Amino acid sequence: MKQVTEYKDYRLFIQEYYEDRKQKSAFTWRDFAAQAGFSSPVYLKDVSTGKKNLSAAAAERVASATGLTDHDADYFCALVAFAGAKTDDDKKKAFDNMQNIANALKVKILGADEFAYFDSWKNPVLREVAPAMPGAKPLEIAHACKPKITAAEVTETLQFLTKAGLLQKDENGNYRQTDKILSSGKGEMVPLAIRNMHRQMGTFALESLENDPINERKFTGLTLGVSESAYGEILEELDQCRKRIAAIASRPQEVEKVFRVNMQVFALTKNLNERGSNR
Repeated sequence: MKQVTEYKDYRLFIQEYYEDRKQKSAFTWRDFAAQAGFSSPVYLKDVSTGKKNLSAAAAERVASATGLTDHDADYFCALVAFAGAKTDDDKKKAFDNMQNIANALKVKILGADEFAYFDSWKNPVLREVAPAMPGAKPLEIAHACKPKITAAEVTETLQFLTKAGLLQKDENGNYRQTDKILSSGKGEMVPLAIRNMHRQMGTFALESLENDPINERKFTGLTLGVSESAYGEILEELDQCRKRIAAIASRPQEVEKVFRVNMQVFALTKNLNERGSNR
């Protein structure tokens, strides 16, 4: 079976470990549970299907039962911590731990580039800025950005973007965008980073509202009462609008400024048809 560092879901690791052992011997869920020291013969089966969760102590027992040691065992435990984390901060700490372990093992976590890209505003901004400033030094690029960023951070970000294949650097030291686009995905890891990105961009939006001249910003909004079906139509309309804006920006042109376009829809009330159930 695959190395544990190739997994992003500890439940799948448990399921595939069981299936691998079962193919090679008369291995049962009861055997697996006993091997890990659990009294319930179906406990790990329930964990694999999402009916039960692993605690930190239970994760260590499963890691030992599956033969994981050292960094591999630590990675599995971090994977369990990530899945069980209640807050984004805790999830971020668990993911950073996973990434540090993977780096120590000299392996790459699937989706790590996507996570790193969406985790910081510096990446999408500098991916636009660097190609528009041929010959610019990191300090010049830093000064061109409104959010504060150092020359060292510019250098580090450009190195990541180049390594991830999102920018290419020519023999003259100039950057150009590649056709590669990182997917935001549907798993837990990348959406966590995207939420962080939205927080950062939301902060910049508030700063722009206070500090930027009106010709450099546009804030507008509606407060609406709608049905679920109308809400779905609104989301589709926003998605199509985003695509049309992206198409406009992708036309051949000289980039003069980098803008952020935020599109937000969020509820200001609970479901009004369920008001009686909260009494």
